[in-house]
Amino acid sequence: MCAVYILLLNGSVLHIIIPVNTNPADLPFPSSSSLHNPRFFINFAKNHAVMANQELTEQEIVRRNSMQALRDRGIEPYPAAEYKVTGHTAEIKENFSDDLTPPREVAVAGRIMSRRIMGKASFMELQDADGRIQIYVSRDDLCPGEDKDLYNVVFKKLLDIGDFIGVKGFVFRTKTGEISIHAQELTVLGKSLRPLPIVKMKDGKAYDAFTDPEQRYRRRYVDLVVNPGVREIFVKKTKMFNSMREYFNSHGYLEVETPVLQSIPGGAAARPFITHHNALDIPLYLRIANELYLKRLIVGGFDGVYEFSRNFRNEGMDRTHNPEFTCMEIYVPYKDYNWMMDFTEKMLEKICLDVNGSTEVKVGDNVISFKAPFRRVTMTDAIREKTGFDITGKSEEELRAFCKEHGIEVEDSMGKGKLIDEIFGETCEGDFIQPTFITDYPIEMSPLTKRHRNNPDLTERFELMVNGKELANAYSELNDPIDQYERFVEQMRLADKGDDEAMIIDADFIRALEYGMPPTSGMGIGMDRLCMLLTGQSTIQEVLLFPQMRPEVKAKAENAEEDEKESGKEN
Repeated sequence: MCAVYILLLNGSVLHIIIPVNTNPADLPFPSSSSLHNPRFFINFAKNHAVMANQELTEQEIVRRNSMQALRDRGIEPYPAAEYKVTGHTAEIKENFSDDLTPPREVAVAGRIMSRRIMGKASFMELQDADGRIQIYVSRDDLCPGEDKDLYNVVFKKLLDIGDFIGVKGFVFRTKTGEISIHAQELTVLGKSLRPLPIVKMKDGKAYDAFTDPEQRYRRRYVDLVVNPGVREIFVKKTKMFNSMREYFNSHGYLEVETPVLQSIPGGAAARPFITHHNALDIPLYLRIANELYLKRLIVGGFDGVYEFSRNFRNEGMDRTHNPEFTCMEIYVPYKDYNWMMDFTEKMLEKICLDVNGSTEVKVGDNVISFKAPFRRVTMTDAIREKTGFDITGKSEEELRAFCKEHGIEVEDSMGKGKLIDEIFGETCEGDFIQPTFITDYPIEMSPLTKRHRNNPDLTERFELMVNGKELANAYSELNDPIDQYERFVEQMRLADKGDDEAMIIDADFIRALEYGMPPTSGMGIGMDRLCMLLTGQSTIQEVLLFPQMRPEVKAKAENAEEDEKESGKEN
C-alpha cells in the first residue's frame, strides 16, 4: 500500500508528505525554487497520482503509472476534442446485414468491459449506453506501418478494463456468428484509475458481483456500469414521466413550477425541513407539498395545471419512504373526485402500456393489472369488511379504545383523523393488492377536502391503493374559504396537543379562496412509488438514482481503531 497526501496552506503553497519508506531519489523533484510554485504541485499531483488522504491499492498504482506512460508517449488520457460517434451497439446489431457490400464502417465509443489478449490479434468487449459489442483488434490492421506500439504497448499493456476508448472500423460477423467490429483505428478517450467490480464466473459461481445494496446506492455510477438491469429501471422511469406529460398535455393542461422554499409548509400533514433566508432574514421551509400554490393558479384562471414537484419531508426512511421524493399534482376546475377517478385509471393504464407494453406488471409474487376500471370501496366499508368495526359516528375515545384493544400503537397527540388513519393502515391497507380506490374519508382526516355532498361527516376524497400501499390521493377540493379557515383552526388545535405534522394556517391561501375558486378536483401521485410498481422493485432506493444515505464513517472508524491500538502499545 502507498499513501500520499496533499495539503493546501494559506491558499497558495502546497505541501506534499511522502511516507517514510519512500526513497526521495525516486521522486521527480526539480530545483528547490520550484517547491514554492503551486503549479509544480498541481502538475506533480496530476502526473504522479497524488490523492488526498487516500491509500492506493496495487491496481490503482499500476493504472496511474499507465496513465503517465500514455502521456510520456504523447497520448493524452483525457483528450478534449470531440469524438464523432456514428453508431451505437444496439442499432449496429439490429441493422447488420451479411449481404452488405462493402461492409458498414462505424465509429463507436464506450468502456472496455472485457479483453482476451492473444498474439497478433485480440478481442475486447465495448459497452456504450445501449449495450455491448465485440471488437476484433488485429495488430497489423491497427498498426499498418513499422511502428506496432499502439497494439503491442498501448492496447495490450497500458489500457485497462473500464477505460473509455473510441474505435473506428467495419462491422462483420465472426466465424462463431457474433456481430463484431473490426478495429482499424483506436483512440484513448478516458483513463479509469479505479478497477471496476467485474463479475467473474467459476464452476457456475459468481465472484466479485457488485450486489451489496449500500455500496450500490452510494456508488450508483458503478452500479449503472456493471449491473445492466439497473439502467433499464431509470430508462423506464423517464418513459413514465414522458407518458404522463403526454396524457396531461393532450387534455390541454399546463405544466407549471411553484416555490421549493416556502414561508409556510402547507398542503400536507408532514414534518418539514427548516432553513434560513439570509437576505430576507426569515425562516423558510423546504416544501412538503405544492398543493396550495397550484390552487392559487386555479383561482388565477388557469384551465388545469400540473407540476412534477420535488418534495421534502423530515420524517423516517424505510423501503417505501425517502425524505426527498417526487410527487405529481394536478388540478382541474369544474371537475369532482368521481371524474378524477375515471381520469386517473385511464392515465395509469396508458402509462403502463407505454412503459412495459402491457397492462400487467409483476411485483414480487403479485401480478398487478392496471387495466381500467379499478375497484372502488369506501373507507368505512373497507374497515368494516376487515375488522367488523364501524367507525361511523365514533368518538375519539372510542377510536382510541379500539386501537388499544387491537394492539395498534397510537400517540396522545392523535385526533380522530390520525386514529382512523392508523386503524385503516394497520388493518386494511396491506390487503389491497390490485388497484383499488378507497373513497369517502372522514372529515377529520382531510382538512383540504370538500364535505361529501350526501354526508357532512365525510369528504369527497379517494386514495388509490396498489400492492398494499397508497399510490395516489385526490379530492373534490375545498373552495369555501370560511370552511377552510375553520379546518385550519382545528389543525392548530391538534398542533397545540403536540401533533408536529398538523397544518399551519396559511392566511394568504384563505385570501386567495376569498377571491373565489371554482369547483375543482385535484390529485397527487407518488412518482417514485409508481416507478417501483412499473419496474417490479420492492424498495424505493432502487428507483432513486442517488438515495439519501448516512455519511460514510467506516474509514474513520478503522483509523480510530488503529490509533487506539498504537496508543495501547505505547502505554
